Amino acid sequence: MGISDEQFYDAARVAIVPMALCYPGRASGGGDAPPRPECSTLWREPLLAQLPHLQLTLLVGTYAQEHVLGSGRMADRVRHFDRYLPRHFPLPHPSWRSRGWMTKNPWFEENVLPELRWQVSNALGPGHSGLRPNGA
Repeated sequence: MGISDEQFYDAARVAIVPMALCYPGRASGGGDAPPRPECSTLWREPLLAQLPHLQLTLLVGTYAQEHVLGSGRMADRVRHFDRYLPRHFPLPHPSWRSRGWMTKNPWFEENVLPELRWQVSNALGPGHSGLRPNGA
């Protein structure tokens, strides 16, 4: 994302919020099962309401994207991330399984990552300067 560990772990600037605070178990095809809907209802929305100054939410993985943006293909949402700005930025899940996806989709590294770095820098505000990917 183009920020230091110190910036990433600054709880006054960055919040890492999972989709559920309850482990949903394993899916039959491998990986985790989808988050249980009652978990989000119980705590996620009330927690986000306590963060009134959110400027950018990174929607990491299909489950987060479907919860916020509705159904659709993850690759399409990530490729067309600009449709969801300035509030949301959809991203693939950074698991070992995503390496193959990123290899098949070189546009992610070429087009999405530079804009992600700029958007994160912009959301963090003063002291986190950076040029837009196009150099502007």
